[in-house]
Amino acid sequence: MTASDPSDPRDPRDPLGLAADAPLLAAWLGFDEAVRSGAVTPFTIPGHKHRTDLVGDVIRGDVPFYGGLGTMKDADTVLADAERRAANAWGVDWCRLSVGGSTHANQAAVLALGRPDQSVVVSRTLHRSLLLAIVFAGLRPVWVRPEIDVTTGLPGAIPASAVRTALAANPDACGVVIGDPSYVGTMSDIEAIAAAAHEAGVPLVVDGAWAAYFGFSPRVPEHALARGADALVMSAHKTLPTWSQGALLVARTTRSGALLDPDRLERAFDASHTTSAAGAILASADASRALLEQHGIRLIDDLVALVARARDRLEGVAGIAVLRSSDELTVDPAKLVVHLSGTGAHGHAIERDLLAAGLPVEMADRDVIVPIITMADAAPAVDRLLHELIAAVERHRGEPRHPAVSPAWTVDAETALAPREAFFARHETVPVDATVGRVCAELVAPYPPGVPVLAPGEVVSATAIEALRQTLADGGRIAYAADPTLASIQVVAR
Repeated sequence: MTASDPSDPRDPRDPLGLAADAPLLAAWLGFDEAVRSGAVTPFTIPGHKHRTDLVGDVIRGDVPFYGGLGTMKDADTVLADAERRAANAWGVDWCRLSVGGSTHANQAAVLALGRPDQSVVVSRTLHRSLLLAIVFAGLRPVWVRPEIDVTTGLPGAIPASAVRTALAANPDACGVVIGDPSYVGTMSDIEAIAAAAHEAGVPLVVDGAWAAYFGFSPRVPEHALARGADALVMSAHKTLPTWSQGALLVARTTRSGALLDPDRLERAFDASHTTSAAGAILASADASRALLEQHGIRLIDDLVALVARARDRLEGVAGIAVLRSSDELTVDPAKLVVHLSGTGAHGHAIERDLLAAGLPVEMADRDVIVPIITMADAAPAVDRLLHELIAAVERHRGEPRHPAVSPAWTVDAETALAPREAFFARHETVPVDATVGRVCAELVAPYPPGVPVLAPGEVVSATAIEALRQTLADGGRIAYAADPTLASIQVVAR
């Protein structure tokens, strides 16, 4: 083999020399070079055989886990080494790397919690994957809602008192699952929520999809595991230099005196994990972990400074507000959330202008713009974003308005059937006005933020329908529903 030493920091494919501490990255580099040089001619999957003359560069870099990062017989050893290093990085005893995003990791965590028909305390700011995990596991959700920030209408903390009350009312509960930080970067008191869970003898699982960098710099909060959680889900691809779908599930288990069974976690993870994992995704997640450990302080400090400078500049524009930590809110310092209600400009109009300028953002609704800024962004690009955003606000200014509150944060649901029972029940498609009082058979959410207003097993209310219609009227969309026009809803058949 003529490959260069994959741990050599001068290798342009590994400019920071991370492979010396990232076994999956080292394996990817070695196989990639071997194929490019002709030293290896694979008779394994994938079927493209690395020929870019067939469908083009879209397959470049795609290396399988089995048959790429290692043989069918030894690849698991390399993966176990990478996962051990990740567990150590987050200070726990168990880790698995996922190529199915936080969706897979969330579902594995929930499947590891309890038995069918047990309750689970869940924040209503949940990702849809958590609701479907509850369906798979046959659990009964007990919802806790966030406090609403009166200034912005955005969700704040999940009160620990609400978690404690829910656990006291449901002594059969098998765990607590919350998302933190939220989609807009607001944070809860994880220590207090963990204490409430542990007093009830159940584990706390945190979906920390949006903050995989927590804990690797004093400029950002400690990660949830360091604050008392038992398991943490992270979408590495959202905020770290990881291929799309790269995620981690890290946990403290009974081996170290905690509440989660490592064998149950393993079974749950493997139950819905692909047997044809993409080696490039795994290798990039391994590399991102090494990057955090070796260079995290510098990179995260630069990121926080970049976001702070963006916040300062935007707050100098009349009517624009940005989300910051205050007496009422704790906010991720690396998250930029722009509030527009004081300008009178509509967020969808701002988004259209940004798209026309070649600057897509993560989220836009009437009042809020969320551009994702990561350690991969540089000041000139962020400056251009701010320039175009401010110019768009000036073009679309109007009368200041009160901030809207998404129905995702406020509509209270009445549960008539367990989600699993409703999911598998016979259903019928009914005109929306005839669904009031019926039991919903599907998940219906305004997007953004993608948090359900109706879920399987919940009674359809006139309030929920009106809130969803308002989302459509305001230019938003209805996600996950079979009929995104909201002319009909699927309900449990009578």
